[in-house]
Amino acid sequence: MTAEAGDVTDPQTYPSEPVFLPVREAREAQPSLGCERCSELDQERRDARNRGDYSAATDCSVLIRRHPHH
Repeated sequence: MTAEAGDVTDPQTYPSEPVFLPVREAREAQPSLGCERCSELDQERRDARNRGDYSAATDCSVLIRRHPHH
């Protein structure tokens, strides 16, 4: 008896080909000029990066991007 493709007696024992995803080169969210809240978030983002808290920095970028001025 020979094993055919997909036969349960011949399981795949090696990884599949890698999946290549495109690099996302999104620009960083820019605060609106003259907006106090955007300026606060921008400062928080810089402070977070300086202390190595990149999760908080990303959160600030999301909030800047979602701010009503944008």
